[in-house]
Amino acid sequence: MTEDTKLSVAGMEFGSRLLVGTGKYKDHDQTRLAIEASGAQIVTVAIRRTNIGQNPDEPNLLDILPPEKYTILPNTAGCYNAKDAVRTCRLARELLDGHKLVKLEVLGDDKTLFPDIPETLVAAEELVKDDFDVMVYTSDDPLIARRLAEIGCVSVMPLAAPIGSGLGIRNPYNIITIIEEATVPIIVDAGVGTASDAAIAMELGCDGVLMNTAIAAAKDPILMASAMKKGIEAGREAFLAGRMPRKRFASASSPIEGTIF
Repeated sequence: MTEDTKLSVAGMEFGSRLLVGTGKYKDHDQTRLAIEASGAQIVTVAIRRTNIGQNPDEPNLLDILPPEKYTILPNTAGCYNAKDAVRTCRLARELLDGHKLVKLEVLGDDKTLFPDIPETLVAAEELVKDDFDVMVYTSDDPLIARRLAEIGCVSVMPLAAPIGSGLGIRNPYNIITIIEEATVPIIVDAGVGTASDAAIAMELGCDGVLMNTAIAAAKDPILMASAMKKGIEAGREAFLAGRMPRKRFASASSPIEGTIF
């Protein structure tokens, strides 16, 4: 049986290839239960929207998701220029006692939430120079993915579809091209809607999938988190197994060579 390896990011290894967000749940208890059901080890937190200690009078997310148990991935959600994104990462590093691993996203507008690529490139270069380990949200453009890896980002995270859309992977051929040229882990970020979308991403050869809304906005987030865990695992196994070739016409399941009829 083909043996798998662990997800490796910035010199750290993880048994789960599912990364999850912490927004949009009804309360902290549901957040905790859903993340536990997902089996995720990397949990992303929007620094501009979530209290991880900067507001001492408010509930602290780290009380239910302790850094001793999870790798906290601060993200720059809500930033629309490089300057704000860099400042947010530096705040996260201060709040998390020198934590270097961050998720960079610089958005272009409120309607599409597509990444602003010029600003993303500027922010990525500055953060890498400042000794951050940068996982970066980007478009599904293979040339941009290559450039971000060349800058020194530790993971490139192309969108499957617009953030929160649940449309699934709209351009699998670009994702395949990004994977074929990859020198760092490729993690699909945004647009996954259900477990089959996660499985498809993994079958394409992605190293992992990051999601939030697909779990938090489900009718039963905890059950959906469990389904996503299984979808990731099934898709990864299918990728490692190697699917049968597609054929235009039928092929008998049982061979007829050597039969007497």
